[in-house]
Amino acid sequence: MPEAYIIDATRTPTGKRRGSLQDIHGADLGAHVIKEIVERNNIPETEYDDVIFGCLDTVGPLAGNIARTAWLVAGYDLVVPGVTIDRQCGSSQQAVHFAAQAIMSGTQDVVIAGGVQTMSKIPIGASMIAGRQLGFDHPFHTSPGWLKRFGDAPVDQFYGASEIAKKWGFSRKDLEEFSLNSHQRADKARNSGWFNKEISSINGLDQDETIRANTSMARMAELEAFDAHGLITAGVASQTCDGSSAVLLASADAIKRYNLKPRARIHHLEVMGDDPILMLTGPIAATKRALLRAGMKSSEIDLAECNEAFASVPMAWMQETGIPHEKTNVNGGAISLGHPLGSTGTKLMTTLLHEMERRGVRYGLQTMCEGGGVANVTIIERL
Repeated sequence: MPEAYIIDATRTPTGKRRGSLQDIHGADLGAHVIKEIVERNNIPETEYDDVIFGCLDTVGPLAGNIARTAWLVAGYDLVVPGVTIDRQCGSSQQAVHFAAQAIMSGTQDVVIAGGVQTMSKIPIGASMIAGRQLGFDHPFHTSPGWLKRFGDAPVDQFYGASEIAKKWGFSRKDLEEFSLNSHQRADKARNSGWFNKEISSINGLDQDETIRANTSMARMAELEAFDAHGLITAGVASQTCDGSSAVLLASADAIKRYNLKPRARIHHLEVMGDDPILMLTGPIAATKRALLRAGMKSSEIDLAECNEAFASVPMAWMQETGIPHEKTNVNGGAISLGHPLGSTGTKLMTTLLHEMERRGVRYGLQTMCEGGGVANVTIIERL
């Protein structure tokens, strides 16, 4: 079977809610990282086979196939198509999977996988809110089939995060200590310049503006909990933000044809479903199955990114998979660096690749919890 290789990866800085990136149109934000990829690599623009972007809540400026629109706004040839996908928070990680699978099938040679989200202007759940104007009060509970199978239990990420914390025995203090550590790691990485190579500056912003370097346990203790168990606050949740990211994947033939330098090889791809009510536990089973199918042990993973949707998610994942915190989210995660939904998958892949190169390690694993109880896992090998 043909191999799929990662050639390049970039991301914008994460713009905090109502911050430096809030007024940039989604197509222009997506076009920014596409331009960065195309201009840095010696591939004629007409030779790109597809542009696959993840994006959620595709209303307003994000509607109408933002992947295609972003490519056109970037100014490139009309012959290159684009497609926008929604696997919730894992959308752009799934974009990498679809791109890799197209290359491994032999049907395509050069694909850009990425994502974009403008959460300042189009908040999370905007598409569900829009449905109310059409007479649909709830995307799930208005389905007789859903109610028959799952009842009217909350289909809510906050509920899931709270139940995970309760099930795994994490106290609010445990969650806040993890979150504080995320900010500390991210602040150290920013100050050390470790993000510089992966970030493509935009609108005068060249560093992530979501990091709360001065936060503390005392400050987080003052925040109000909004779950039944009194565990989940804004301080232990990922941040609303704006951003885009992109990864260039290519075949071995394309590498030879365009004299490209592969930076990593796609080693394994996994996607798996789990409980849609608990929702955020999917990465646990998906990671275990990915390692099993790849013939690997957790100890062989040198670095991991487990999206910090809420602190309880990676905490439970680390406990169940045996991949330690010393190897996980080493430069912080979504609690400190933001979670631009449809862009987060390739954002994390960009960070993972650059940190693997900085440390000179071999295997990296990325996983995401996703709405509906789904999870993606990608294992890459640095070359």
